[in-house]
Amino acid sequence: MNLAILIGVFIGGLAAGIPVAVTLGLASMCYLLAAGIPLVVMPQKMYAGIDVFVLLSIPGFILAGNLMNHGGITGRIIRLANALVGWMRGGLGLSNVAGSMLFGGISGTAVADAASIGGVMIPGMKQAGYPADFSAAVTAASSTVGPIIPPSVPMIIVGSLSGISVGQMFIAGAVPGILLGLSMMMTAYIIAVRRNFPRQPWQGMGELLRAFLGGFWALAMTALIVGGLLSGMMTPTETAIVASLYAFIVGAFIYRDLPLRAVPKVLVDSAVSSAAILVLVGFANVFGWILVSERIPQMIAGAVLSLTENKYLVILLINLFLLFIGMFMETIAALIVLFVPLLTLAQSVGIDPLHFATFAVLNLMIGLTTPPVGVCLFICAGIARLPLARVVRAIVPFLLTNILVLFLVSYFPPLATWLPGLLFN
Repeated sequence: MNLAILIGVFIGGLAAGIPVAVTLGLASMCYLLAAGIPLVVMPQKMYAGIDVFVLLSIPGFILAGNLMNHGGITGRIIRLANALVGWMRGGLGLSNVAGSMLFGGISGTAVADAASIGGVMIPGMKQAGYPADFSAAVTAASSTVGPIIPPSVPMIIVGSLSGISVGQMFIAGAVPGILLGLSMMMTAYIIAVRRNFPRQPWQGMGELLRAFLGGFWALAMTALIVGGLLSGMMTPTETAIVASLYAFIVGAFIYRDLPLRAVPKVLVDSAVSSAAILVLVGFANVFGWILVSERIPQMIAGAVLSLTENKYLVILLINLFLLFIGMFMETIAALIVLFVPLLTLAQSVGIDPLHFATFAVLNLMIGLTTPPVGVCLFICAGIARLPLARVVRAIVPFLLTNILVLFLVSYFPPLATWLPGLLFN
């Protein structure tokens, strides 16, 4: 009965459009009241959920991304991406994906990618003669690369939940992230050729060199993050702090596009974004604790294993389940609530935890571009000033491409585990 109250309030809150964090907290409080458990448990479990050292890296990476974004990073990355691939048929679409791949190594969040890249690329593509729905669709789809290529806020959350090394998870996402980006570039190119999208002339090696030099300090930030982790000199939290300091110096004193008077606003915006994530983590930890106390992970594992113990069928079922959940639930909340139960199931059939974590995060990133709760869809549709339905139709080829990459990563573990094994062992 108490569990039915928990699930009923949670589903009802989501259906009513209540924010996910509030829904998780409300459902948990109703359960505690119904079960006669003192409400003092709630702040205790919330604090326990956020009192994890690696979570301190989230505000650091968000601040670093915001500082670089306000410091002129977006325009320089787009210029470099355009110099690299803009001369091909549908070049601005390819530049859009390439820009997201480069930007993803800085921001670590898909929403920041969609808003920053989309704010520049969608109007530019429309002005150059690209259909508005294609412009919005390719921007939304490519934004999912950001949290796969390191750094990645969702991977930090997973590491805090499971004890899997965040550094190894960052590196595990590199190959799938690159594969995802290249696959979307191929899809964009095929669509561009079939629909005869415009192309621009090759701007020469001089422009490529100037674009590279202009974006060098921005790209070096990714090397700083990955190098710090691989060398063992810095933890993810220390890396995030160093990256924030680096972003401030580059934006304010090298690019000189970050006025000092703008820094307080950047700090406040970063604090608000970080607080929203950590509140969600806190409430979701209470919800997750209730699920564990009700033995939901064991029930899920038992139910699936009663159907099949075949490893490959279990992977298929997990992916289908997460793709469905991603249509209705925010990514971080879904990870916090579902990751541990599904990890238990995955390990019971011999799936490597690092491999599982990689394809689980990739799966839920795809959910950011699926209706009805695809946040990146809403952002890009808003920038393009289009009805959501038009963008949904245009994004279908990219969704199919991303799902294909998801299943490649799911069924070929070395795509996720080879590079971490090589570099960390």
